[in-house]
Amino acid sequence: MGVSEYILEMSRITKNFPGVKALDDVTIKVRPGTVHALMGENGAGKSTLMKCLFGIYTPDEGEILLDGKPAKFATSRQALDAGISMIHQELLPVPFRPVMENLWLGRVPVRKIGPLTFVDNKKLYDDTVGIFKSLGMEIDPKTWVRNLSVSKIQSLEIAKAVSYNSRVIIMDEPTSSLTENEVAQLFKIIRELRSKGVAIIYISHKMEEILAISDEVSVMRDGRHVGTYPAKDLTTAMIISKMVGRDLTHRFPPRANTPSAVVLKVERLFSAESKSFKDISFELRRGEILGIGGLVGAKRTELVESIFGLRKIESGTIHMEGKPVVISSPQSAISKRMALLTEERRATGIVPMLSILDNTILANLHRYVGTFGLIDEKRCSRDVTRSIEQLKVKTPSPRTRIKDLSGGNQQKVLFARWLLTEPDILILDEPTRGIDVGAKYEIYSIIADLAAKGKSILMISSEMPELLGMSDRIMVMCDGRLTGILDGKSANQENIMRLATQFM
Repeated sequence: MGVSEYILEMSRITKNFPGVKALDDVTIKVRPGTVHALMGENGAGKSTLMKCLFGIYTPDEGEILLDGKPAKFATSRQALDAGISMIHQELLPVPFRPVMENLWLGRVPVRKIGPLTFVDNKKLYDDTVGIFKSLGMEIDPKTWVRNLSVSKIQSLEIAKAVSYNSRVIIMDEPTSSLTENEVAQLFKIIRELRSKGVAIIYISHKMEEILAISDEVSVMRDGRHVGTYPAKDLTTAMIISKMVGRDLTHRFPPRANTPSAVVLKVERLFSAESKSFKDISFELRRGEILGIGGLVGAKRTELVESIFGLRKIESGTIHMEGKPVVISSPQSAISKRMALLTEERRATGIVPMLSILDNTILANLHRYVGTFGLIDEKRCSRDVTRSIEQLKVKTPSPRTRIKDLSGGNQQKVLFARWLLTEPDILILDEPTRGIDVGAKYEIYSIIADLAAKGKSILMISSEMPELLGMSDRIMVMCDGRLTGILDGKSANQENIMRLATQFM
């Protein structure tokens, strides 16, 4: 087919950062009108490769061809103008502006009256409605972005990418915050774009999605291109083996924990904030992993944040070790040996410009204050280095800025932060979101080991296999209510979903 066979060719791309070769001689070729999946463990180089394509990074070596012609993008604006758009894994909208302004940011329609130029708000609104209607999305163009759910913000980013009329759209973990219905709608959009000749580069850790939507799959490992394969010839086991370089026959580690006495008792907890949860009662035992299931909007995050002192509780009681407690702030929760790993690491977890070391000690800073009120840097370095080794964080140094790590490695650092506080109760809100299968197993092993040592785990997860594979019991929520608690051994996807959709 000559030069028209591939709309995009990235040939022998190499990219170095201080102490790390992030990309090593990587070549991928993408055909028009296809979905080309890009898979690999966190740190494999997927996002770095796409940032080289999108003008965020400049490759040290290699060549990019668009329609068979050399292309160099010094900025993302140049990539957009050339017909390449990207939906980033970390969502960074402008929260205090309307949806329609976010959608057309930097390119709002204007009208002139004499020498003056004004924003054409009618066209801005109509164009936004048109885009949403064509994509089957229901979002009020005039709503401020700060009032949207994470899933709606993700949908907005997808609409923005489509609005550029791009010929190549990069989707980096586009379904990480979407419901099943929203994923189905996204796949419908992708198939429509594919039929129009648009090429989709699709990055995801969700094997079922990859096999359902992809035409070809390129696998990366340790900054290298392992190979490109027709999706129809692959299985989940084959993809995992190529990603990690070994067979991963067991997705979840064996567990040796034995739940015992009740350490946390929640009775009739109620919050009126944002139509939140109502009349929630449950118990958490020492050495237990208690999963929390439910669909987006079930108010699971609101519940655990209230227990941790981040949100106001209208009524109800919390008992720890049989004694009533009042947890009015996160500091109060930490003093009671509780820890909370939040759902959104970029928004409420990491401090991007600080180092791994600084991010790790952040929740436990008082522990490292030495003589004359100075930080004991030697002790900090020792503890953080040990944490990095235990959690297998891929980094050249503890002094590396956390923003330079992959999403999965950032999550590991946040895990290390809370483990340094030596908590008795760990609240984990989507602890493996955006993490590859190899790193997930490492996180699961840490959770299982903590439970075996008598730590109590409260774990929110939207991944059904994770809930079933890791939980001793599973409490299910729907629309702010607790609809049932299941034994982990006898639970299955059907009865969890039945409870998750049991509106009352």
